[in-house]
Amino acid sequence: MNGSTLASDARLLEKVRAIGVRHGVDYTDDAAVTALLAERRRTLERIQRGPLVWWGALFLTAAVFWPLLASAFPALAGDPLLSYAPTGPLLLIAVACFTVVHVRWKRELTQGALTGYREVLGLAVAHGYEPAHVPAWLEGRTPGVSEKRRAPVPTYPRVDPQEPDATVRTDDSPTVPPVPPKPEAVAAYERIADSGGWHDEVGWLLLFAGGIGPAVAVSSDEPLGLTALALVPLALVVWIAGHRQGKQKAALRTEAEAYARGVVAARAAGAQAPELTPALRELLEP
Repeated sequence: MNGSTLASDARLLEKVRAIGVRHGVDYTDDAAVTALLAERRRTLERIQRGPLVWWGALFLTAAVFWPLLASAFPALAGDPLLSYAPTGPLLLIAVACFTVVHVRWKRELTQGALTGYREVLGLAVAHGYEPAHVPAWLEGRTPGVSEKRRAPVPTYPRVDPQEPDATVRTDDSPTVPPVPPKPEAVAAYERIADSGGWHDEVGWLLLFAGGIGPAVAVSSDEPLGLTALALVPLALVVWIAGHRQGKQKAALRTEAEAYARGVVAARAAGAQAPELTPALRELLEP
């Protein structure tokens, strides 16, 4: 989507400039946008391939194979504590590394100038200008692995090219519905929408680690390996925390979705409505 296309429609240009002011980027400057996208893509790739990913993979591998390798060394095999106890901490460190990487990647993808650029693309589509291509990385998709969009281009109501743009009307006509106030429940949903999602994986990893020790203890007559069973209740605690967080999101989701639809309806009818956050826009995705 080049700058000349955005500038060809005065109504669209006004909105794009407003977004640019908000994010400190001139989205009609092709050179600046190209440099921005290239720099942000490199940043995302550095996060996904950075040292923490390698450390996480290393610790995960060590956690899985430690009990097996320890049995091959007499010095370790003779000490049950050294043979089995490190598995749990190694696994927790690996999970912590992967979690930090995911949080950094998601924050970089969903905040700042990239968010503004996706808004520009969404508005362009609403005005009848389809982008030639939306890169998978810009929406957080992994082609060939998962087509889930972690940061989709937002959708806006179509703008009639023959009619004045309803989204920029400022009159106080009684036919324009009021913008619904934002309840505290909606703000709470926005705060927790991107949190969680890791409880299942961590719970299964802990359960797996908790099963390694007893299995080895039974096969090698080393009762100390049974201490790994302590990770099993920890896995249950993680799962329970995830379940509670899921219930909290579900309880807030209905009100958040109703608010998002109310804002979209008000904007479509001509009200000056605020932009929805990515978390709320995701609720409107089919």
